[in-house]
Amino acid sequence: MLKNKTPYYAVIFSNQRITTDDVFYQNLSKSLRASAKSQPGYLGLESYSNPDGTGTTISYWEDLKSIAAWRKNAEHIVAQHYGRDTAYTNYTVRVCEVQREYQFSKEKNIS
Repeated sequence: MLKNKTPYYAVIFSNQRITTDDVFYQNLSKSLRASAKSQPGYLGLESYSNPDGTGTTISYWEDLKSIAAWRKNAEHIVAQHYGRDTAYTNYTVRVCEVQREYQFSKEKNIS
């Protein structure tokens, strides 16, 4: 779980994939995740996908400048074009400021 100094930003990418067995998409996605980790301002990522091809990826960033730089990343631009041309029937991107964060965790004490 993230533990970041607030405020920070979340980019929520919700999508509907055309097919779930696109090997190029899967490899591109893995490569993008690795690439994002090296971007200045990157804080973390959560991703969820369903068998019907719907999914959501949430990336976390220090500031809007970092998000803008990631959007202009060459590999990310290739992925954007591939997504629109081949991979998705639709998607939505939301950029949100996280002003507060709190967590709960019930730790299991296994001895």
